[in-house]
Amino acid sequence: MQRYEVVAIVLADLSEDDITALIERSQTIINDRKGVIAKVEKWGKRHLAYEIKKHRDGYYFLIDFAGDGAIVSEIERTYKIDDRILKFMTVKKEGASTREGIEKEAADAEAKRTQARAEIETAGAADEGKVISQAEKPSREVKPSSSAPRKIINKEELSTKGE
Repeated sequence: MQRYEVVAIVLADLSEDDITALIERSQTIINDRKGVIAKVEKWGKRHLAYEIKKHRDGYYFLIDFAGDGAIVSEIERTYKIDDRILKFMTVKKEGASTREGIEKEAADAEAKRTQARAEIETAGAADEGKVISQAEKPSREVKPSSSAPRKIINKEELSTKGE
């Protein structure tokens, strides 16, 4: 089994139910062929960089899964047939390709996110205690960025250099 990511752009004016149905259809294709879904993310409605099939906006979603090449070819076949899908791209990823490996990877990512949130919250609380008013700040003199003085060249010196 290999690890894959599929990013698709669908029509922006589809209802939430239609988008969910498209994603669920992709999930059933993966599950029926004994693939493992790592994550499904709905990125939402975005403005496209250029027109695709005369549309300026699209709804993005991502499916990260592990499976065989047959799963990828079936998903791409259904996406090509469906007129509601403007564009899609499948990318082969590095990473765990077993169910246990994917679950461990997801748990590690979640732990990393919670740790980052906790660090941000503690840093925010520490910054609140360190508020210094403008009068308490020591005055600093502005120093030039380099310690060496710059030489100013005149137009006369430029003309004499070439001679």
